[in-house]
Amino acid sequence: MAARSTIRLVHGGRIHQIDNIAPTMTVLEYLRQIRNLTGTKEGCAEGDCGACSVVVGYLDGQRLRYKAVNACIQFLPTLDGCQLLTVEDLARPDGQLHPVQTEMIRQHGSQCGFCTPGFIMSMFALWYENPGADKAAIKDALAGNLCRCTGYGPIVSAMQTALGQRDYAMHEAETLAQLQEIRPQTQLLLDSDKGVFVAPTSTRELVAAIKAYPEATLLAGGTDVGLWVTKMHRKLPVIIYTGKVKELGKTIETDDEFSIGAAVTYSELPAALSQAYPDFEQVLRRIGSVQVRNLGTIGGNIANGSPIGDTPPMLIAMGAELVLNGAEGSRRIPLEDYFLAYGKQDRRKGEFVERVIIPKPGAEQRFLAYKISKRFDQDISALCGAFNLTIMGGKLKAARIAFGGMAAIPKRATATEDALIGKDWNQAAIDAAVIALKTDYQPISDMRASAAYRETAAANLLRKAFAETEQAPKQTRILA
Repeated sequence: MAARSTIRLVHGGRIHQIDNIAPTMTVLEYLRQIRNLTGTKEGCAEGDCGACSVVVGYLDGQRLRYKAVNACIQFLPTLDGCQLLTVEDLARPDGQLHPVQTEMIRQHGSQCGFCTPGFIMSMFALWYENPGADKAAIKDALAGNLCRCTGYGPIVSAMQTALGQRDYAMHEAETLAQLQEIRPQTQLLLDSDKGVFVAPTSTRELVAAIKAYPEATLLAGGTDVGLWVTKMHRKLPVIIYTGKVKELGKTIETDDEFSIGAAVTYSELPAALSQAYPDFEQVLRRIGSVQVRNLGTIGGNIANGSPIGDTPPMLIAMGAELVLNGAEGSRRIPLEDYFLAYGKQDRRKGEFVERVIIPKPGAEQRFLAYKISKRFDQDISALCGAFNLTIMGGKLKAARIAFGGMAAIPKRATATEDALIGKDWNQAAIDAAVIALKTDYQPISDMRASAAYRETAAANLLRKAFAETEQAPKQTRILA
């Protein structure tokens, strides 16, 4: 298929065409250094503080959707075919401010002002996408924006008031027409002395791109890869972006399973999956911030092989399988077999993660998951534990138990399972399983937690799972 060599995006009410840029130029760099738009601030340069928050508009069928993202870690070429909104774009030409801006002023939600543009953009995205947002939804939307001056009280109040003000024209028809005009129909290929950026639009093109550029870095949401550039100062001369591959962005639900494309973001995971596994949704809610969850993908969290990724231990406990694809065809393996050792996965040269297959739970299954971290929001796991239990007639008939943060890879607790399966579901069985748990893992000490803490906490999570399943009524619990 033919390729384009020019990025096309909508900003400031018109279509911009951009070429001859480094594949890792961030949206923040583009705004501040190329466009001289300095309202968007740089704070942490790692997607934590939210000072750089902007809003990306995109087509969802025929509908215009908006999401807040961190401009400091999003590479500009990923915005091909999208609209970019910054704090400079919200006021009308006649000077009338957007309701979230007006209320931030009126309710004194800003003092030093450095964080304010990022807050405004997060608030705008919520204002547009969820006009009925309650206080909990507001707090969740603002969890990725840090303020050290004002405190969140007046900011939350400003958001609550702004939600009721809907008489603000967004020029949606014009924007929709522009996005339809620049909708990617052919893959983007930037190739210059500054580097190569390829954005395939199909699995076939992705396979061909990996074959053509075997040493390329595969980029999904960029919530990890972005930090390689901004914090580690790594040079990534060739990038293949998976975010435009249609097949990887689709979710398929059958009577028995959910098939999740690797490029599906946390924010795009189907509601039915959360309903089937409520604790899964509760832990997802604590992965980064809204901005991070709008970019981070389920496939990327698996592909990078981190021993402390939050989704792999839960998915392993669910019995998830992985579909890998490449020039030699596709194959399907249990997710637990994908992780071999620290930094090593069962992914052959030229293969990529294509889909995650999650079986639906049986009527007797109980799934529980817990994340332990130093903060509730926006913090990396010290430990993540997941328990998929089938209890019938007072006995544990089946169990899949997995932990992240306890070993060099996300790993099942097979000895613990063996100590429990077939036994009466009682305190004596749990006491024996706690002893078996010590043989499953040899945790290490690091900045997140000591080995002794992890060992104790893992045992206590097992006890917690027992306490929550000892009684029949189903409950969702989450450990902060």
